[in-house]
Amino acid sequence: MAHYLGIDIGTSAVKAILVDERQAAVAESDVPLQVSRPHELWSEQDPEIWWAAVQSALDQLRAQAPSALADIQAIGLSGQMHGAVLLDESNRPLRPAILWNDGRSFREAQELGERHPELSRAMGVIPMPGFTAPKLVWLARHEPDIFRAVRKVMLPKDYIRLKLTGEIVTDMSDAAGTWWLDEASRDWSDAALAATGLSRDHVPSLVEGSQPSGTLRAEIAKRWGLRSDVVVAGGAGDAAAGAVGLGAIEDGSAFISLGTSGQLFATTQDFSPAPEAVVHSFCHAVPGRWFQMAAMLNAASCLAWGAHLLKRDIGDLLREAETAYRKPSSVLFLPYLAGERTPHNDPYARGVFFGLSPQTQPADLVQAILEGVAFSFADAKQCLQQAGTPLTHAGMIGGGSRSAFWARIFASVLNVPMLRYQGSDKGPAFGAARLARLAATGEAPDAVCTAPEVLETIEPEAPLVGLYGPRIEAFRRLYRALKPEFVQA
Repeated sequence: MAHYLGIDIGTSAVKAILVDERQAAVAESDVPLQVSRPHELWSEQDPEIWWAAVQSALDQLRAQAPSALADIQAIGLSGQMHGAVLLDESNRPLRPAILWNDGRSFREAQELGERHPELSRAMGVIPMPGFTAPKLVWLARHEPDIFRAVRKVMLPKDYIRLKLTGEIVTDMSDAAGTWWLDEASRDWSDAALAATGLSRDHVPSLVEGSQPSGTLRAEIAKRWGLRSDVVVAGGAGDAAAGAVGLGAIEDGSAFISLGTSGQLFATTQDFSPAPEAVVHSFCHAVPGRWFQMAAMLNAASCLAWGAHLLKRDIGDLLREAETAYRKPSSVLFLPYLAGERTPHNDPYARGVFFGLSPQTQPADLVQAILEGVAFSFADAKQCLQQAGTPLTHAGMIGGGSRSAFWARIFASVLNVPMLRYQGSDKGPAFGAARLARLAATGEAPDAVCTAPEVLETIEPEAPLVGLYGPRIEAFRRLYRALKPEFVQA
């Protein structure tokens, strides 16, 4: 029986999943990662820690299912998008990678937008500090020696591809998040590269996510007892890989991802840019498809932060909050711990609890966190509607999707049915495994990328929908009132 491996290079962990030809999980591994924040607004990781984590993940899989791992035909890669991995002429990292949630290049992003307003529609979105392109402008300004030494700019998952295959390649969906890809033509934009002092020589070759990008190096195959002809697929950025895992590859498919960050994602059959709505319009991981996405920098990470702050187990806190839940919390939470992208494009925004009293309990804070993240998705829904994509229902994936209570809050905040899926927390790694299979077999994407079994559909509750409406407006007013204070801070 054939097997396929999906590896996701996340921000907080490297996750790997081994699936058989029935798409059943045979083995899984999860290796935690840490983020370095040496200065305000900075967020970095050493690319070598990703490779060390991948090796550990493969060791775990071999311990769990040695014969299945030895039988894999292909590997698919997924990863955190936008990160700038900067390589010298020997393909070694020149400095730690600058990550998607790094806000240092806010001024450079603004300048790119002001100097090249004609590029935003072709790039699918206005330039933002999280994207790769403004990071390189920042680098040229603040670390010019390193900028001059840069020979290749890669994305996080593609550094792992380099280790596995020796090839410098990326896929369309991950390239889409650089602000260098002409989304309609699915090719690098010479104009956008030139705007940041680069050329095509500095960026990887392009393939579709479901196409082969190379084969395993002999020493890697030998190290884990793998076949010599294992194909490595183009793969995908984590958002698109999550969509592939959910079968969201046809026009109108929509879902919410609740990982470290959050996305509201809708597949489109055409390229439909809406930069004025701060919506990302990007290439999908399969040919002939694009997507619109609202991207929030803070999602399930807020809940993990709250549990750490309270020194309590997340599961216990969720159970307490659900037991006490009757109506919207009197406490409002702005979830902008790491700034925000959609709809504010504001790296200076910060988290806020508002409305605390002597009666406030830990369960109140947890409920406020769950609601604050959901309110940010209400903003995202509004942005997608402005971009011409109404939301009628949404699936849920990512670690946060394990909570039926959170899904209940989402349903009433967004006033749409929420679908929870079997295995939805596997997310991008499972999608990467599907792309591996497509690259190895050449099957049609719709034959492999089917929707998983629906565990339950959670409908909006009319009384709660009515109560949440004013709280969403209060949430928006609170951000507007505090925005000047964030800048000063």
